[in-house]
This record gives sequence, structure tokens and C-alpha cells, in this order.
Amino acid sequence: MDDPYQNNVYQQGTEGVGDNTYTHYGEGGGGQDGYGYQTDYPPQEEDAASDATEGHDEDDQMYEGEYQGIPHPDEIKAARRAARLAAREKAKAAAEGVREDEELADQYEGIMEDCGHGRFQWTLFAVIGLALMADGVECYVVSFALPSAEKDMCLSNANKGMLGLIVYVGMMVGAFIWGGLADKIGRRQCLITALSIHCTFAFLSSFAQGYGFFIFFRLCSGIGIGGSVPIVYTYFAEFLTMDKRGEHLSWLCMFWMMGGLYASFTAWGIIPHYGWGFSMGSEIQFHSWRVFVLVCALPAIGSLVGMMFMPESPRFLLENAKHDEAWMILKRVHDTNWRAKGEPERVFTVSQIKTPKQDDEFIEIQSSTGTAFQRWMVRTTTLIKQVMMNVMSLASADLRLTSLFMAIIWFTMAFSYYGLSVWFPDMIKYLQYEEYESKVKIFHREKVEHFHFNFSLENQIHREGEYIHDKFTNIEIKSVKFEDSLFEDCYFEDIKSTQTFFENCTIKNTVFYNTDLWEEKFIDCKLENSTFLHSKKGCHLNFQEENDILIYLVSFLGSLAVLPGNIISALFMDKIGRIHMIGGSMLISAGCTFFLFLSFSQAAIIAWQCLFCGASVAAWNGIEVITVELYPASKRATAFGVLNGLCKLAAILSSSIFAAFVGITKVIPILMSFSALMCGGLLALKLPETREKLLL
Repeated sequence: MDDPYQNNVYQQGTEGVGDNTYTHYGEGGGGQDGYGYQTDYPPQEEDAASDATEGHDEDDQMYEGEYQGIPHPDEIKAARRAARLAAREKAKAAAEGVREDEELADQYEGIMEDCGHGRFQWTLFAVIGLALMADGVECYVVSFALPSAEKDMCLSNANKGMLGLIVYVGMMVGAFIWGGLADKIGRRQCLITALSIHCTFAFLSSFAQGYGFFIFFRLCSGIGIGGSVPIVYTYFAEFLTMDKRGEHLSWLCMFWMMGGLYASFTAWGIIPHYGWGFSMGSEIQFHSWRVFVLVCALPAIGSLVGMMFMPESPRFLLENAKHDEAWMILKRVHDTNWRAKGEPERVFTVSQIKTPKQDDEFIEIQSSTGTAFQRWMVRTTTLIKQVMMNVMSLASADLRLTSLFMAIIWFTMAFSYYGLSVWFPDMIKYLQYEEYESKVKIFHREKVEHFHFNFSLENQIHREGEYIHDKFTNIEIKSVKFEDSLFEDCYFEDIKSTQTFFENCTIKNTVFYNTDLWEEKFIDCKLENSTFLHSKKGCHLNFQEENDILIYLVSFLGSLAVLPGNIISALFMDKIGRIHMIGGSMLISAGCTFFLFLSFSQAAIIAWQCLFCGASVAAWNGIEVITVELYPASKRATAFGVLNGLCKLAAILSSSIFAAFVGITKVIPILMSFSALMCGGLLALKLPETREKLLL
């Protein structure tokens, strides 16, 4: 007798075609929410009654929990029975499961060889390359905008540090989330959603006036773009043949370098031009750095538009038993490439493709008993459980050692690279600051009466001075400190200041009109009969930093130095192998860090930064290629997402640690970088070589 409750289980059915087995999920029609679940089988006439219901009134059999959307206990039992049956079938086929996976991998490789490498892959290369470029840009946006944003939003040192790290926090969360979802709901769909989130919140962040909104929008923007790296490499690799995979994935890495070049160039071209913005009173400011934030979203927008015309990965569709959809996409790839090569007469001859048996099951509430929200909750909960199970499977017996080695290599490489990426520009700024401080002018016990200060003051210290009946109007005051001084019957008007403080001063009968001098700038001062009129709220851009262009140039040269390493790794990735590329690059980079002990000038630091970036990029390329090749299709994006999330965690830790030692000592950052690179490089030599390995 048929189980009357079997319609609550997402059914599996097999259909023999030749020697191949296809698994179909709900292809006979779906429920109103898109989840196909079958009706009673075999189908019955509308007026007919089954043996189970004959002689009973339907009203008497009504389950009262149905009104509340609660599954019937028998429905749950039926679902559990089906799960146990699936588990037994899986255990029975465990021995031949590996062989089936290899059979599909071999067949898929042959199909991709028939499709050729041509226009389709190059178009996809450009589209998803922009997404990778957007990830590279995101790593620079805040650091370039921060010198201006901190004045625009009155950021404290603690807030500046948090803003610098929040992007990596978002990218870490995004990598984990989107990597896991890409293995369950599709590479293309996840990438489109992630890019949409990034573009939306990047746009909103450029208009956010307050620190709280700005940091929240940048966090959400980072969560969106965090999915680009794990999805892009997984997605593109599944359209490449074995002999093209290493080279073309390495070429794809160049887009990350282009992101750094794009951010550096646009920052240099936009941010110093403070007149490129507008303001509405003192409350709403839209300065040039906000224009820069908007422009940085353009690569992601371009990729998002292009992805609308790209298909889903056929390998993902085959893993999910969507044979017909995968076949149509493979035919499209085949026809696009051969038509572009002038051979339109070539026919796609593949008719059957092996599809693995599915293990996942969805438990669905009947549409007649559950609300739309309850059905959505069931599907969401099931999806989350499946993603978490996929993550946990990375620690299974056959993947445990590989995952451990890869986690250590990703972490050590990221710890050193991102830590030094922060340390280099911070050291240059510190050297600039020391040079600036050495030129400070000190005025001691000066007495100025009835004088009109109509010129800017910069890099000065005034101690025990007296200023009687003086005027300070329409000037800029930068890095000026007044200590133990007296201001009597003075007048301040239209003052813009930065790093300016009054300490232990006495201020009598003085008027401050339309200035940005507020209480925080008067430290232990005595104010007597002084008036503040029309004070400017918030902070305001005051000076075009003379050293900004050098900082942009440093980042630009560091990104450009990656180009030779990218070219070399792309040309030799398949010749010398992944593990030798990773190990050799990390060990050479470790050697480069020791020469940082000899860096005593800005020019020397810039030179060693370029050398380090050029040497380390080959390791990055090799790590990303081998990560794609070591994991099966059902876990590939998940593994990449977890490892990339770990990479961003290393970036957060190293950025904080290395920045703390700037101006104190350079021994600890250099030794930490050297140790991390040596450890990761030696361990990389223990990984299996994958250049002749099929994508499982």
C-alpha cells in the first residue's frame, strides 16, 4: 500500500538511459514555490478512494495541526524512513562512488576538449575578471579615502583603525557565505547576488555623512564583494580543459593587480581635487573622496551587467542532475567557439552525460497546511544545514590532511603579505612625519599686539606667548600648538584647522566666529568671557596633503611590480607545477623580507616593497589554482570560500599587529613575515601535484 504522506519528501527517481544513470528531482512539476514534490503515486482518479481512506470521512481524518502549518507526525516518520533508505543506498554504492566521479570527470574533460577554447572563454574571462578586479579595488578604497574621510567625519584614531579593518571583516564573512551557497544554489546566481549587494552598499556609503552609517555600508559592501574570489575561480575553472587551466587561471589573477592600479590611479586623479564636490550647509558634505568611492564601484557594475548574459556552470548543473540544462550550455560553448574560428559546420555530438546520484533531501511543508513564510523557513533551514554539512565534510578522512595543509599555507601567505602591505606605507608615512617634525618652528615668549594674522600657520609651537587685540581671519592652521599662552581681546573668524590645539592657555574676552575650533581643541584651558558664534559643525577638509601623491605612487608601483610575476607564473604554471611555484615563490619572498633590515629611507622601502610583491604573486597564483583542483565540484566553492575567509582573518590580525610596531621596531614584523613564509613555503612542497589531475 502506498504511503499517503510521501508527498512531503523531496523524491528521487532514476531513469535508465543506455548505460548511464540520471537522477531527476521533481521534474514532473513543482510546487507553487518552485520546490518540486510529487503527488500520490501511482496517480489516482479524482473520484477514486484508496484502501487507506475507504470507509472514512475526510473531515474525521483532518489533522488539527494542519491549520498551524505543523507537519503531521506520520509525515516526519516518512521523511526519516526515506533518509535512512538513502543512507543505506549511499553506503552500498560507496565503493563504486569514486569510480563514478572519475567517470564523470573524464567525460566532462572530453566534452570541454570538443568545445575548444575560444570566444566564449575569453568573454567569460573579461566579465568575471572585472569581479576579481572589484575585489582588488575594495582592498584599497578605505586606505586611500581615509586621510580625507577622517577630516570630513571627525574620526578618532580608534575609529580610523576600525574603519580600516571593517572591510576585511565583511570580506571574510562574505567569502564563507557565498562560497558555501555557490555549491548549493549555483555559481552564477550567487555571483550576481553578491555583486548586486556590493554595488548597492558601495553607492550608499559614498553619501553616508555619519561614521556609523559609513562603516555599516562598507561592511555590507565587503560582504558582497567577499564572494567574488571563491566563486570566480571555481566558475571559470569549470569551463577550462586540463591543459589550459593553470595558465588561464593565472592570467585571471592579473585582474586583481589591475584593481590595485585602478584604485591608485583614480585616487591620485580624484581625491586631491577638493573642488570636485559640493556641500549643503555644514551638515551635508560631498567631497572628492566620495566621488572616488563611487568610481571604485564601476568594475563591479561592469561585471554585474556582463554576468546577466553568462550561463550557469554546466559542471554545477550536472552535479545537481540538471542534465538538459547542462547539455544546452555546453552546446552553446561549443557553437560559440567553433563559429568564431570559422567552422560553423561542426556539430555538438554529445547526447548523454553522466550525472551523479543525489544525496541531499528537502523536507517541505504541504502548500495546503503551511504558510509562505513557513515554507521559506523550511527551505532556508535546510539550505543552511546543507552548507554547514558541506563545510564539515572538508574535515572528512579523505580531505582532512589536504584541508589542514591548505589552511596553513593560505594563512601564512596572507599573514605576511597583508601585514607587509600595511607596514610599507605606514613606514613611509612615519619617515615623512619624522622629517616633518624635524622642521618644526618653535616660538618662545613672543608678544604680539594689534596684529592681523591673515596668513596660514603650519608646523609651529608657540610657548608662553601673549596675544593682545589680535585678529586671526580667513586662514588655515595646520599642526600648530599654543602652550601656556594668553589670548586677550582677540578675534577669530573663518578658521579651518587640523592637528591644532590650545594647551594650558588663558583666553579672555575673545570671539570665535565661523570657526571649527571646538572644546576638544582646548586642553586644560581657562576661558573667560569668550564667545563662540556660528561654529562649524563636524570636521572640514583643510589641506591638500603634500605627501598624498607619494602614497598613491607607492601603491601604484607595488601593484605594477606584480606584473612580471604574473606573467612568469602564467607561462610556467603548467611547466614547473603548482607546488614548486608556490614553495619557490614563498621561500624567495621570505628571503626578500630580510633585506628590509637595510631599509633606512623611503626609496629603499619602496624598492623592497616592489621586489616583495613581484616575488610573492606567483605563490598567490599557485595557491588559487591548486585550491580549485584539489576539491571535488560539490565542495570546490565551499572550500575556496573557507580558505579565502581564513585569508581575510590573517589580514585582520597581521594588519593590526604590524601597524602597532611602526615607529617602535621593525625587527618583529620582519621576523614574523619571514617565519610565516618559510613555514608555508616548506609545507607547500608536501602538497600533491595537480597539473595532470582531472577536475572531480
